[in-house]
Amino acid sequence: MIPSKTEMQKALSCRVGEDIASRLNGSKVAVLGLGGLGSNVCIALARAGVGHLIICDFDKVDITNLNRQQYKASQIGMKKTDALKENLLEIAPYIDVITVDKKVSEENIYEICKDADVICEAFDKADNKAMLVNFVLEKMPGKYIVSASGLAGFGSMNEIRTRKMSDRFYLCGDLVSDVNDGIGLVSARVMGCASHEAQTILRILTGEEDE
Repeated sequence: MIPSKTEMQKALSCRVGEDIASRLNGSKVAVLGLGGLGSNVCIALARAGVGHLIICDFDKVDITNLNRQQYKASQIGMKKTDALKENLLEIAPYIDVITVDKKVSEENIYEICKDADVICEAFDKADNKAMLVNFVLEKMPGKYIVSASGLAGFGSMNEIRTRKMSDRFYLCGDLVSDVNDGIGLVSARVMGCASHEAQTILRILTGEEDE
């Protein structure tokens, strides 16, 4: 039996306090890219009590995604936006999820992200990462953006860090490892970097961000 919205909010409030639970429930985060980073970030934010997510990707679930992304074998062939929304609602049935099934470009970033409190970059390719970060910093200076660089391979988790690059820009990862070098992406390390992104977002939303 699914608990009521009141019961779930009360359970979260008992854990983190009413003020933080209310802040998180009223917050909106845009996650662009729903692969190993983005799908894990979304799951973490939903479990933490973030009330509104904008999730964006143009791809479909593939068998090669299952080693590190938050999808199920039964969802192969589904749009990632639809599959992830389905999974999020199983975890947090009262979360508001807006799906955007399109490729992000400089022409649509503003429209997708304009209502978000925090924007999370979760792309695979360096040029797409740079495009999004640069656009937000230049054209949406009032927005927070959390990005990632360097999360591949079997390197130590201790090498993955969160750095405050400027007033509203945070970068997570080891800044070195590349998906094209050797082993590629491994679930635990991808999830570790995604956790850095999610925790940074939660700290921003709750007023705990680094000075």
